Amino acid sequence: MVSKSQSKEAQASKGQGKDIAVSKAQMGESKYVPSNPAKKMKFSSSSEKDPSSTIFDAMTKSTCGINTMSHVVKRKIQKIKHVVEYNKSGRPHGKAAIEMQSYIGVLARTRIPLVDKKWTQLPKDLKEQIWEVVQMAYVVGEGGKKMVLSSAAKKWKDFKSTLTRQFILPFANEKEKLKESPQLYNFIKKSQWDAFVASRLSPDFEAVHSEQSQRREKCEYNHRLSRKGYVGLEDQLEETMPSEEIDRSLLWKKVREDKQGNIPDPKVAEKAKLIDDLKKQVSEGTLTVFESNDVLTLALGTPEHGGRVRGVGAGVSPT
Repeated sequence: MVSKSQSKEAQASKGQGKDIAVSKAQMGESKYVPSNPAKKMKFSSSSEKDPSSTIFDAMTKSTCGINTMSHVVKRKIQKIKHVVEYNKSGRPHGKAAIEMQSYIGVLARTRIPLVDKKWTQLPKDLKEQIWEVVQMAYVVGEGGKKMVLSSAAKKWKDFKSTLTRQFILPFANEKEKLKESPQLYNFIKKSQWDAFVASRLSPDFEAVHSEQSQRREKCEYNHRLSRKGYVGLEDQLEETMPSEEIDRSLLWKKVREDKQGNIPDPKVAEKAKLIDDLKKQVSEGTLTVFESNDVLTLALGTPEHGGRVRGVGAGVSPT
């Protein structure tokens, strides 16, 4: 005999099995959070033909839950906000800032419609609500809105680029494999996926992609910057090299070093040596540089800044 309580538990377990969890590979610690009928947020569109008009609406009826970072959601429910700190350069850094960037990435992927449009063409209401959601979890500080939305714009663009490079273009001649969105991103609506795939396989996009690829090939000094970014690297250098001035030229060199501190690329190594020579001249007083024409600019030979340098003795001629 199965008791009524055991039967209810079995039914509840069966119901929970229907929930689809977002891959941990996509969002790290993220997991599926059941919907709250009173506070549920979902996309609603005034036109099926134009997904970019999608905005967030507060819903009172129960619908599928949103995919988000569970630990951030728990804090939001408890009305606990982490304070984002800024370094001396005025850029956000530290654990709260890193977590916030990850959260913005989740919002960019899951809450902004996948459309073949620029960020500036998306509805202002959508961007405003992204900012409001971030504010519910973090104390960002004055001027933080621009930073948050700029980050969301970049992450949204990067997400579309990832989908294009990894899941669409390689299968341009295998249309069957493009009928469904990648399992990793199964939250993408089919109508949006189909429209996005069509836009990425169009002749217009092919021309733009070819142009960008050629431009990318001209990049001579590829970096090895990890996910922590320049801000994280700057924080690390301030701890490991407290007596060293952390300027643009040092950061440029460090992001191009391997784990052993070497620079394998001969072209990059040549520029790194030139940077060291220029910095030595500056310290000896034989070379004076300006903020708009610093050591890195001189080393890379940016022509538009040439001429704004004063050299004495062994000074470097501007390029």
